[in-house]
Amino acid sequence: MHQRHLLRMTAFVAASTLLFSACGGGDDGPAPAPAPVPEETRAQDGRTAFAADPAALAFDALAGVAVDTDRWTGVQGGAGYRIEVPKTGWNGKLVMYAHGYTGAGNGLVVTSPSIRRYLLEQGFAWAASSYSKNYYDVRAGVEDTNALAQAFVQIAAANGRTLTAPTRTYLIGVSMGGHITAAAIEDEAAATAVHKQKYDGAVPMCGVVGDTELFDYFAGYQLAAQQLAGVPAASFPTTDWATLVADVRTTLFASQTAFTAPTAQGAKLKEVVMNLTGGPRPIFDQGFANSGLQNVVWGTFGGDGTINGILNKSVIDTQRFSYKFTASDAVLASFNASIAKAVAAPDANRLRSDGLRWIPKVNGEFKIPVVSLHTLGDLYVPFRMEQVYRARVEAKGNGGWLVQRAVRAPSHCDFTVAEQVGAFAAMVAWAETGVKPAGDDVVTPATVADPAYGCTYTVNTGGTDDNPTTIATRALMPACPAP
Repeated sequence: MHQRHLLRMTAFVAASTLLFSACGGGDDGPAPAPAPVPEETRAQDGRTAFAADPAALAFDALAGVAVDTDRWTGVQGGAGYRIEVPKTGWNGKLVMYAHGYTGAGNGLVVTSPSIRRYLLEQGFAWAASSYSKNYYDVRAGVEDTNALAQAFVQIAAANGRTLTAPTRTYLIGVSMGGHITAAAIEDEAAATAVHKQKYDGAVPMCGVVGDTELFDYFAGYQLAAQQLAGVPAASFPTTDWATLVADVRTTLFASQTAFTAPTAQGAKLKEVVMNLTGGPRPIFDQGFANSGLQNVVWGTFGGDGTINGILNKSVIDTQRFSYKFTASDAVLASFNASIAKAVAAPDANRLRSDGLRWIPKVNGEFKIPVVSLHTLGDLYVPFRMEQVYRARVEAKGNGGWLVQRAVRAPSHCDFTVAEQVGAFAAMVAWAETGVKPAGDDVVTPATVADPAYGCTYTVNTGGTDDNPTTIATRALMPACPAP
């Protein structure tokens, strides 16, 4: 039942009760308030076999850190957790870490933040939840992360340590965890979450900060690929995608497994994708040729718009897209007029009476320091997300609270530790001193297309905790122009 209809029904019942009482009906006082109408259920609500393995939650002290720590693990509200606090020298501040998408299995996992070493050396405590459900369940991610932050002092006490409430609580996250981070600090979350938690600053990294617009992009990419391959979809969703994908790939690329050699039609698709993901920019070519990343993106195609049962109806809408590639105006007009369009059900992701939306929104309504970080070659959660985020925040008059930084890397979340530390340290200094850090302009096309774009906050030097593959890949990227 729609919330508006529910409110009208509640008002009608209340008015009827008053009228009944005024007419002398009943001897036992006013009739009791009507029970809340239960919300609809979805496939995700029936998935109950998720579990965290307590043995897998355990984690060792970090080698090479001259900080002795208390490390606690457990399960709370069906979600596993890790917590680490310096035994001495705790600065009184807590950092909550939100991990990314872990798939559709039943096993719940917790990962530690990449900047763990920095946090401990600076005296921070940190905590991370597995969330109580897998799939793309941002609602569970927000609630379980908030609940863990609220239980921090109690968990410490249960483990024999008395701590005061944190003086500041910060939130950081990657990928889906970036969506969790951005959604958790919104006014809407403050109003509708079951577990309400105030944060003092946030760093969403490679985040889905445009929420459901990510899924619009996947659909637009798929529909454009079909159209250019000569097997256009009659409508969306494309129910026979699995039988078409091989022919589509053969028409658009010289290899079924690689994206490094597009055909003439594939070159047009490359232009379409460039414009869907943020426009001309450095490192896009390397991202498009990243076959491992592209195969993950193509693995999202063919869905029905419910995001694997997170919703009951399709949330995907491509009606606003204008597909662009090198062609005459007449050809582009014909292409855009004839391509199938996805149309979202208007109530697919509506507000709910039982907590957060099923896919929490990132509306741009917050007033705490936020520093976001995104790689330019990411086609899985594309740089376009940052442009959407900026537009929404500006529309709400909160642009002064958001700083964004671009990184010259060709994949998803492939930051160096130094880049993450830089963004986090800048956010904390802003929150604690009031001095706003610098960032990148993510929306001016000429700025984003400049060959030097992204150089300012890219740090290619590796450290102890960096993935060697990330550092090796950075060496293959175009060098920043000399100043």
